[in-house]
Amino acid sequence: MSQSESPNEPAGPAGHHLGFLLLPSFNAGATTAAIDPFRVANYLSARRLYRWTLVSPDGAPVLASNGMTIGADCALAARPAVDMLFVCSSWAPERHKDKALFAWLRKLARAGITLGAIDTGAIVLAQAGLLKGYQATVHFEHLDALQELFPDVDAREQIFVIDRDRVTCCGNNASSDLALEIIRLHHGLDLANAAARYLFHERLRAPGESQLHPAHEPVGSAVPRKLLKAIHLMERNIDEPLELAALAREAGLSLRHMERLFRDQTGASPGRYYLNLRLDRARGLITQTQMQVLEVAVACGFASPEHFTRVYKRRFAISPRDDRVAGRIPFQFRTLPLHASVPDVSS
Repeated sequence: MSQSESPNEPAGPAGHHLGFLLLPSFNAGATTAAIDPFRVANYLSARRLYRWTLVSPDGAPVLASNGMTIGADCALAARPAVDMLFVCSSWAPERHKDKALFAWLRKLARAGITLGAIDTGAIVLAQAGLLKGYQATVHFEHLDALQELFPDVDAREQIFVIDRDRVTCCGNNASSDLALEIIRLHHGLDLANAAARYLFHERLRAPGESQLHPAHEPVGSAVPRKLLKAIHLMERNIDEPLELAALAREAGLSLRHMERLFRDQTGASPGRYYLNLRLDRARGLITQTQMQVLEVAVACGFASPEHFTRVYKRRFAISPRDDRVAGRIPFQFRTLPLHASVPDVSS
């Protein structure tokens, strides 16, 4: 089945049976945003097109990332007969390395069940070896981790991806977009539009849309195109940073003109802006993966862990090793801001 084709069709008149696997610290908002369009589709059609079961590893209630506790209908051992299963995860997805969980997911895959993922659920599927050769997405905060840890996964910076029998989304409102797209594929545009209207969902977004909308560019959208091109070049060349002169040439700028644009539009020199981009990506890898500090340093273009640690601490007022510990405190237990932010100096 190609990427544009529908996920598995329902087996019989009962319609689709959806499973939502709730893992500790899952994103409750993203999960309910995925369920609601299916509820509305049932209501508007006056038919039971979809039903769903909430699953937890042991059948017990699960604590979400926002501090809410959500009850489950059954445990993995109950083996609910679903035809589509969404892995719902958020904080620290790498912690969910459980042999029984992976074996269950692989059994579903062998049975031809469509496997989905919400927020960071794709990382759990990748850890189980179930995304090799597939396109997939996660929340942009974890996209670098997906790319670094699973090079055999075609990581996409999209709101959601449907690739054959795998469906993944970045979470939050995009969960509704994915659900509405599934409804459209199964039951047509009219029902999907009606469900979106009922939920006051602004429009049906396509899978190819970026998580980072142009209106949310870090320096705004009303800036010189060549400056945006320079920033995009920086973002695509993190592990092997470009020399500033080469960066300017590729962006179609003189070095002096590029320096002036960065200072006027961002308040930072190109060197400092580039360094900050690399450090921001490094912080995501430090707090969201188990990669060694040396591995993170190399992945973000730093020649030595000592230099990396020095500039990291200068920017975030905390060392990478300490940040790894503090950064894993679940959000509901944090006191924000977690660390003081101090001006950094390019080096």
